[in-house]
Amino acid sequence: MSIVCVDFGSTFTKAALVDLDTGALLAGASHPTTLPDAAGNGDVLDGYDACLAVLAEQDRRALDADVLACSSAGGGLRVAVVGNEELVTAEAGRRVALSSGGKVVLVLSGGLDDAKLADLRAAEPDVVLLVGGTDGGNAEVLEGDAAFLARTPWHGPVVVAGNIDSQAVVADLLRGAGTPHVVADNVVPRIGVLAPDSARRAIREIFLSHVIGGKHLSSRTDARGRSFTELVRGATPDVVLTGVELLARGLDDQHRGAGDVVVVDVGGATTDVHSVVELDPEDSGLAREVVATTPVTRTVEGDLGMRWSAISTVEAAGRDDLTSAAARRHEHPDFLPDSDAEREADLDIAAAAVRIALERHAGRSKVVVSPEGRVVERSGKDLREVDLLVGSGGVLRHGGPDAVRRVLLPATGDAFEGGWQLPRDPAVVVDRDYVLAAAGLLAEEHPVAAHRLVSRLRTSVDR
Repeated sequence: MSIVCVDFGSTFTKAALVDLDTGALLAGASHPTTLPDAAGNGDVLDGYDACLAVLAEQDRRALDADVLACSSAGGGLRVAVVGNEELVTAEAGRRVALSSGGKVVLVLSGGLDDAKLADLRAAEPDVVLLVGGTDGGNAEVLEGDAAFLARTPWHGPVVVAGNIDSQAVVADLLRGAGTPHVVADNVVPRIGVLAPDSARRAIREIFLSHVIGGKHLSSRTDARGRSFTELVRGATPDVVLTGVELLARGLDDQHRGAGDVVVVDVGGATTDVHSVVELDPEDSGLAREVVATTPVTRTVEGDLGMRWSAISTVEAAGRDDLTSAAARRHEHPDFLPDSDAEREADLDIAAAAVRIALERHAGRSKVVVSPEGRVVERSGKDLREVDLLVGSGGVLRHGGPDAVRRVLLPATGDAFEGGWQLPRDPAVVVDRDYVLAAAGLLAEEHPVAAHRLVSRLRTSVDR
């Protein structure tokens, strides 16, 4: 028995045919994602149909297989975070939104008012994540924000994940205004604790029930009568992070994981970093951070990328020699390198994006002496002991044999100045067959097949 796993990406739609008994990858295909234009021509399922035809040429079982899909087409999932204060609950909400697969388009704190409402409308979020207060703590700002949204009224969906004592009041306010909402557990139930799982599930529920259909990416069904919204199970980054968790942790003693894992995905507009790093209790007891670190983390760097964000990437890296190349890619996002020099430039831009994205994700560490004694101050996720570094993105898949050496390896080692917590000596591999998204889609209903599929990355390391 086989199944088709589809990722409706912002640029390309990718599809994989997977054997559910063995977890083997039977066929793969990709096609530019097709979106409706102003005249109503085009449909997101057009790219899917093209992929299915290629799969069927390789294996006829693709025509009768069930389909699981994820999507970041049409801008993906846009989340605005509204919290009590910038450094604690709003920052916690931002981290939770990222881990759920959303692109955080705005973070507001300190209570909503007309000026902040204008910013909220301008950001055009698909979902508002409303957080604030520890359980049993400050309720005034959270309930005031809910009342403000109810009076406005705000018609977009809201996920409520703040002070548990305020949940009934907030839900009543939003229900009375006709605002679609889901109530989740508090993301900061007490100081020093970050609890993302319930809110992550709630955002996924909102994405499937309100966001996918609202983007109007499709007006038809596939050859078997399935609509786009029926096929999609989640936002692509959320599904990929599930695949990364499976790769890192495995299922049980028979289906072991790879250990600590970090994945860096270089795209045209953003560079995403996903990590699963089990925290050392002894080490974390010495650490001082504003918001607690969690084992599963995702960050999105909106100014780092290969095409739309090429100019800001080379500026951040201080690579003036790449300015002209970056400008060409920014002006022509469909640009494909047609010479050795342009291929070299692609690898150089990708290397800059990877290094800076990993630095921002990992942050720095330093030991300080405070009234509490010896304390480690950190600004990110400690990646130094990561076992496996996975690279993803077209530049790595099509960059030739030098891609790993040129793009990924410069971001590893133990001689970095400035205290950067980058991977010291990981195994390195490129996800050439898009198995992370496929494994994430399979994980809930077909966990063994998903584990076998994603384990391909452990057995095909490039270094």
